[in-house]
This record gives sequence, C-alpha cells and structure tokens, in this order.
Amino acid sequence: MMFRRAHGQRNVFSLVERQTRFAVLRVQPSRHSKPIMNSLTEDLGGLPPGARRTVTFDRGTEFAAYPVLKSSLGMDAYFCAPQAPWQKGTVENTNGRLRRFLPLDADISDRSTADLRALAAQMNATPRKCLGFMTPAEAFAASLQSCESPSPGPSP
Repeated sequence: MMFRRAHGQRNVFSLVERQTRFAVLRVQPSRHSKPIMNSLTEDLGGLPPGARRTVTFDRGTEFAAYPVLKSSLGMDAYFCAPQAPWQKGTVENTNGRLRRFLPLDADISDRSTADLRALAAQMNATPRKCLGFMTPAEAFAASLQSCESPSPGPSP
C-alpha cells in the first residue's frame, strides 16, 4: 500500500492468504526489492512447508528479487497479468478494508511493525461471511493443522 509522497518513501507491505483471508502487514522503509523479500522470508519462514508453497505478486518492481523466496524457502512465485487486478482480488479487497484505518493521505512515519501487527490481528479476528462466519485467524489455524498432520499411509 502506497501513501502520499509528501510523507516519505515508507509503505505497507500486505500479504494475504487467499483461502483463509489471513493477513500479514509490515512497514517497509522503501519499495526496494531486497528488503521486501527479506521481510517476506522472515514472516513466512516459521510456517510449515505445506503452508508456503506459492505466492502471487503484482508486477511492481518491488518484487524483482523474487528468486530469494525459491532459494531460501523453496517457494514458487507467480505474477499477475499486466493490468489484471482481478487476479489478486483477495489482497485488493483486504487493502480496501485497510484503507479505513490507513487512508492514502496518512503519515505512516510514526507507525511501527508492532502497530501494523495489531491492525492485522484486528482484521484477522473479524468474522467473514465467505468463511462461514469464522475469523481468518480461526480458518488459518485450521488450515495449518491440516498442513502439519501426517497424511495417512497406504492401507495394508
């Protein structure tokens, strides 16, 4: 999420899991690709491998260092087609919800990652109709349990 240039280069990186709508937010000092990929690696590194197989980005230059994800986490990266925002509808919808709290003209220079984690926790604790009125946090926890549970072996 970008903000007015008058407030500086800081921006908010939003990562949203498509099926559960679970959101992770982080303040970034700039749109340089390496720090963004390092933050993404840090945020996703604690998840089980089955929960971090792929990621889809828009075509911004801030995602140019995407090979870092493959080398560090084994994740494949995909990109939306040019000028096709409907291909990342979940993140666009989430960013629209976040704009209620972080409008375009907000000065985020005083916002920390902890502030944004609190905002993400609030978003992740809000029940969603598309999830059968579960919260994204509940849906994500259930999804993680299915990733961590061992798959049944072949029957004798």
